[in-house]
Amino acid sequence: MTAGTVRFAALGDSLTEGVGAPGPDGWQGWAALLAPSLAADPARVAFRNLAASGARATDLPDRQLPAALDFHPQLAAVLVGGNDTLRADFDISRTAAALDRTLGELGGAGAVLLTACLPDPGLLIGLPQPFARPLARRMAAVNAVVHELSDRHRALHLHLARLPWTADRTLLSADRLHPSPSGHLLIARHYHALLADAGHHPGPAPAAVHTPPPPTRAADLWWLATRGTAWLARRSVDLLPGLLALAAADTAHRLRGTPALLDEQSHAATAAGLSALPHPPSIPLTSSPLEVRG
Repeated sequence: MTAGTVRFAALGDSLTEGVGAPGPDGWQGWAALLAPSLAADPARVAFRNLAASGARATDLPDRQLPAALDFHPQLAAVLVGGNDTLRADFDISRTAAALDRTLGELGGAGAVLLTACLPDPGLLIGLPQPFARPLARRMAAVNAVVHELSDRHRALHLHLARLPWTADRTLLSADRLHPSPSGHLLIARHYHALLADAGHHPGPAPAAVHTPPPPTRAADLWWLATRGTAWLARRSVDLLPGLLALAAADTAHRLRGTPALLDEQSHAATAAGLSALPHPPSIPLTSSPLEVRG
């Protein structure tokens, strides 16, 4: 590794891998757009994207964290959780434990941490309410964990779920699950602003990217008929039976007038998962500025 670099490691799933923003050498997502802006001279930035499509929080400690620690990053992004909500064996306690370990070891190694709460996948896709509500409940649980752990580990947290994904169609790719090039740029610029506001002195903000027009209705249908069908087929083996059961339970509670019980159960499971985590180690109130080091 060349001396005098800012080392940036990105961990997570397809969002951080960059899906939705094709470039000449692969995906050119938000992390790749942010990396050159971390120093006044982009040549002084070393970037390693360890994110992988389909990754869940429970995959990070064994599959991505070791390589990240070996890289000795000064900045580490950990964005994950959406895939957890789409699996039949979703367990918020396991998600919380995996995130706590990942953030704890990276922060303990001296990395400035970046985290984000994620938008609800059911809302992005536009699922019918009986299916959308259970996914929204799961996503709310994951985001509650991320909020708590971001505070615990003093991460720079982006309220990604609050960005106007459904109001501005230009921000989403044809699959409606991943950002478009404009969406990835928006994320990169928000993280750049967070770093600047926290006193980490990054370089110039990420430059504008080529922005294609928003997908037409025909493009949406074409994606569903080609790649979307394959995606749904892969997920259906695991997700669909469980999602049908969740939808049935949600509908039954609504017919009985007791939908709040499901929310209470989710809140209780989330609280239990967080309370089961080990007490966090003492962390300095301020992090060292992110800067080029010789």
